[in-house]
Amino acid sequence: MNGAAWAQATGGEFPLGALRELSAEVPAAREEALLKETEALLYAVAQAVEQRDPHTARHCERLAFTSVALGMALHLDRPSLSALYRGGYLHDIGKVGIPDAILFKPGPLTAEEWVVMRSHAVRGQEICRHVKSLAPVLPIIRHHHERWDGTGYPDGLRGAQIPLLPRVLQVADIYDALTSPRPYKQAYSPKEALQIISEETERGWRDPEIVTLFFRLHDGVISRIDEYSLHAAQLPESMQRALGSLGEALHSSEGAPGPASVRTFFPPLQSAPLTGSPAAATGRSHTE
Repeated sequence: MNGAAWAQATGGEFPLGALRELSAEVPAAREEALLKETEALLYAVAQAVEQRDPHTARHCERLAFTSVALGMALHLDRPSLSALYRGGYLHDIGKVGIPDAILFKPGPLTAEEWVVMRSHAVRGQEICRHVKSLAPVLPIIRHHHERWDGTGYPDGLRGAQIPLLPRVLQVADIYDALTSPRPYKQAYSPKEALQIISEETERGWRDPEIVTLFFRLHDGVISRIDEYSLHAAQLPESMQRALGSLGEALHSSEGAPGPASVRTFFPPLQSAPLTGSPAAATGRSHTE
């Protein structure tokens, strides 16, 4: 089209608005692609941290699904459930900077070693804070070791000062850590783990309402979370199917419909009886 024909077709006005929109879309698309690549890289780093220790195999998957189960039972919105799921994988990413000699030490940590170990929460937040899509996950990464009575770290928050999502993930994290072997302890039975969580709640360390919910869901949902997470891969479709199965189990357990977006794709799983005897908590923190 020559200049005269273009002028006649457009009235002589260059479509600057359309050009601006187009030029804005290209960087936006590139930025979104870069964010997805960066987030995927961080997930890979988090899984590499998990794989440094064979004792923590699939811990992140179980934690993600258990946290989402609690969030669904609390009727949290979709962004909150997404943050819990992603937090399950990324909560301990800061441990990438913790030396193996501390991370896998079979005995109690020294005071100096505790300072290094406890730095992983702030390190993790620092690693992820530059990815704006992970903003809702940052409070989980930073605050999942706070305690209800204010004796946790890194900020000594207490009660409702601790954001809700870290309080939810924390209970799931402790249960999975207790029921899994670690370099410094054997795995506790589910019954022993529940006893320890109950004792720590009475001591003032855990949110009592979330712990009560966790206990209520244990037999029908939590105790079989490993089987739900086995249905999932790092793909949206498989995750949706597994969450659909989880949603149906919650629906059956709670007697109320779960979110429509995560209703059944798989039949709910039956619960198994608890076995074992009570045990006292180890001297070392369960989730370090």
